[in-house]
Amino acid sequence: MADRLKDKVALVIGAGSIGPGWGNGKATAVAFAREGARVACADIALAAAEETTRLIAEEGGEAFAFACDWTKADRLDALVAETLRRWGRVDILDNNVGIAETGGVVETEEADWDRVFAVNLKGAYLAMRAVIPVMLSQFEREKRGGVILNISSIASIRYTGVPYVTYAATKAAMNQMTKVTAAEYAGRGIRVNAILPGLLKTPMVEHSAGLAKAYAGGDIEAMWRARDRQVPMGFMGDAWDVAHAAVFLASDEARYVTGVELLVDGGITLKLG
Repeated sequence: MADRLKDKVALVIGAGSIGPGWGNGKATAVAFAREGARVACADIALAAAEETTRLIAEEGGEAFAFACDWTKADRLDALVAETLRRWGRVDILDNNVGIAETGGVVETEEADWDRVFAVNLKGAYLAMRAVIPVMLSQFEREKRGGVILNISSIASIRYTGVPYVTYAATKAAMNQMTKVTAAEYAGRGIRVNAILPGLLKTPMVEHSAGLAKAYAGGDIEAMWRARDRQVPMGFMGDAWDVAHAAVFLASDEARYVTGVELLVDGGITLKLG
């Protein structure tokens, strides 16, 4: 199928990539565009967002880049305002920002706790707060509201063997925020779902020194092999696995799906815990 998101406007926050290759947000933004959506590509690193918009433009899609620290409400308000100025609506919000800091409750500094909660959880709340009134207005005008996707993690429901308590706690809270918001707006045209990726081979993981140290003493290639062995299917997923799930949930094919935690994990949560 093609054009599953035709005539829709998608706002992807975290649409850049921390390094070469495909991060979840970057792949999702491109996948949305390939399905016909116009895409606002937001990222704290403008150059990374511009790289994604360039890729979309080269394939004939329509997108713009926007520098956005999503822990700042005024930047999110400005992002939504610019999207409305250009295209007049927001049909899809994809919250794809997250950082992972290793450490349990004893090892984690208070400042690090606050920082991870601000980046992983507060930003998602602020983005939803900025977009939901727009989607409600759309539903009131034309019975066409919108879709919100929160990118969580299997760490929100299982101990994965890596003690990053702030990451696990923020993603668990994101799951519940997703379900509460889905229930609140189910009758008003807004679907809200979470995607829970498992072990992925992405630039974010590659650039996380704490993860590499926890897995293999800092050896990246050894970490990849160890993570592959953990997965029942025998290999890690990648950003496109998350992107394809996001396209489905954002499309009208999922019109009867809200409040779910969609596992994209190669079966690993079948054996963890």
